[in-house]
Amino acid sequence: MNSRSVILFSALLLALSAHAETTVVKSLQGQYQTQGATTFSATAGEKLWNLEVAGKKGEMRTCTACHGKDITQNGQHASTKKVIKPMAASANPKRYTDEKKVSKWLVRNCKWTFGRDCTPQEKGDLLEYLITQ
Repeated sequence: MNSRSVILFSALLLALSAHAETTVVKSLQGQYQTQGATTFSATAGEKLWNLEVAGKKGEMRTCTACHGKDITQNGQHASTKKVIKPMAASANPKRYTDEKKVSKWLVRNCKWTFGRDCTPQEKGDLLEYLITQ
């Protein structure tokens, strides 16, 4: 394969990945709208992402505690110190291509960070923020 073919093939893979990411997020957001959510806002998602909430022991929790302020970079789990790949779709195109994984992590992280399930509106806003970064 010559270098031009490699470049074209790489561009095609990137485009397909971006399409899969958008399809999964839009599918989830459609489900959230059937549950009562309205138009999704990246600005509202960013505010939620940066919101500090008191945990069960009084410690302050926020999405940035593990994922970092710059979501185009790796984060680190607060207790296990395990590396967390970037949350921004631009830095990690495969992040939003598996609907089950996206749903699972939204449930798990909302419960840990906010001490409750996120509303359908909040989930959609968070996803809107993350895929626009």
